[in-house]
Amino acid sequence: MACVAAAVASQRSEPCSTTSRAAKRIAGRSLSSMGLLELVPARGLFELLSADVQLSAAVAVATLVLFACLQCFLSRGPAPTAEIGVVGLGVMGSQLCLNLAEKLEGSAVAGFDLDAAKADAMAKAAAEQGGLNVQPTTSLKAFVRSLKRPRKILLLVPAGKAVDSVIGSLKPLLSRGDLVIDMGNEWYERTERRSAQLIKSGLLYMGCGTSGGESGARHGPCLMPGGSEAGWQLVKTIFEGIAAKAGTDEKEGGGGKYPCVRYIGPGGAGQYVKMVHNGIEYGDMQLIGEAAHLCRAVGGLDAAQVGDLFEKFNRGVLASYLVEISAQIYRKADDGGGKAGGGSGALVDQILDSSGSKGTGKWTIQEAAELGVPAPTISAALEARFVSSLKPQRLRAAEMAQPGGGGGGAAGGGSDGSDSRRLSGGGGGGGEEPERPGWLQRRGWEEHLEDALYCAKLCSYAQGMAHLRAASDERGWRLKLAELAQIWQGGCIIRARCLDLVRAAYEREPTLPNLLLDPEIAAQIARRAQGWRRLVSLAVQSGVPVPALSGSLAYYDAMRCATLPSAQCVQAQRDFFGGHGFKRLDADGTFHAHWG
Repeated sequence: MACVAAAVASQRSEPCSTTSRAAKRIAGRSLSSMGLLELVPARGLFELLSADVQLSAAVAVATLVLFACLQCFLSRGPAPTAEIGVVGLGVMGSQLCLNLAEKLEGSAVAGFDLDAAKADAMAKAAAEQGGLNVQPTTSLKAFVRSLKRPRKILLLVPAGKAVDSVIGSLKPLLSRGDLVIDMGNEWYERTERRSAQLIKSGLLYMGCGTSGGESGARHGPCLMPGGSEAGWQLVKTIFEGIAAKAGTDEKEGGGGKYPCVRYIGPGGAGQYVKMVHNGIEYGDMQLIGEAAHLCRAVGGLDAAQVGDLFEKFNRGVLASYLVEISAQIYRKADDGGGKAGGGSGALVDQILDSSGSKGTGKWTIQEAAELGVPAPTISAALEARFVSSLKPQRLRAAEMAQPGGGGGGAAGGGSDGSDSRRLSGGGGGGGEEPERPGWLQRRGWEEHLEDALYCAKLCSYAQGMAHLRAASDERGWRLKLAELAQIWQGGCIIRARCLDLVRAAYEREPTLPNLLLDPEIAAQIARRAQGWRRLVSLAVQSGVPVPALSGSLAYYDAMRCATLPSAQCVQAQRDFFGGHGFKRLDADGTFHAHWG
């Protein structure tokens, strides 16, 4: 109010006819400095200044300010009570609201969704889970008004246009210093564009990768926030509270529990890291799927036996979330949900063999190509999903592969789309089961399968981390790969025991260009490489597609070749038909040969 007092003191009592314009200017400046100008009607009190009455400028200013304060008081309603707000009360948003409300221990969490049914469901869930303090609404203005300043808003809406639409609706309601965080899987360049636009209005913006699915959102996700460092300081304590906890308690001889969240870096760094995380996830899922295919088609195991084998694997070096849930998947009996009268056998055997994807795997491969980073395991996993979607074509090809159909046999598919799960000749077309190798008959194949999965998994991590290293160098993000391996050990989909090995490698050498160059990891793979080769060889001989297992092996072998004759041949071909030139092993410079 100091500006108002100064204005009042500086004015003399003069007729309004000579002071109205000055009074308007003084009043406008006073109200604007207090953030109240927009609350004064365009007509009304300002017209009073033009009236032919004996009204001093000081009285006019004071009257306008008092009126604006009254308007402000009436329009603001109840005092803000919510510490943080969530836009989008779908599966992830609603579960994150409950997690926030639980960890904030009584402090309110605001929720917004245009769908009244989702808002009602949110209120009901909060009440049922101990009366958690969640305040859902379908009014965006009420949602914003309920938030304490600086406001902190988490977006859990579909990527792309939906995020832009929400930001466009929020922007007029926010104030300088407020923070908006996109918690979804978003293309990192969109995050950087939005950040640059909002900073012009004094708003902070971040993109945060979130891993862990529905359960993680509720009980503790792995969070990868990037963008505004000032914004990170606003939510650091909250995010550390809701994140998953990993590590070993000090009383158990460990270093203590830690939250699975770190500030990743500027711009779109957080969502970029989550993108590559998802690429590694694609590779890991495909590797496990290929192992299951081998177990059924070559090992002769039924679904429950595959589940038992995965449970065994989960007690060893392959211990991970994805192996754990795969054991449960193969033990799940079909409850007959698709047919009247009930089902029989395993539910997984009734699932349509067509895998979907939402884009992060494709983005990972596109970015890897832009950076010149090989990612064959992740690429094979993505392409395997594309092949799986070609169900009608695969059915036709399977018919051709049957005896008399014009093609060779292949393990794993009948003309009706059912899984025959038998060796069918690997090209002979006769459908006879060949004699299994001695090591397979002795069931040593299970150990070799474990070796193959472990080695390929490490190669997948090597590709993903090399990708992140290249992106960090290119964009100046200064990513700390040891910290990424550490926070991925809890809450996220790719959490696994082998991440201890990955973390240790980058702690020993923070600038390590590739995990395969770490002595400990190289030794681990070398001890298991023979079983890996046997499994891939058996799969090829049996007609079982294992693109990720074999692609990982090819990557491993290529990385260990001091000289690649295939690359020499390709570069010579490029020079032959395109005059692209080549470099020599025995001399500096660029050369061109007249090949004809």
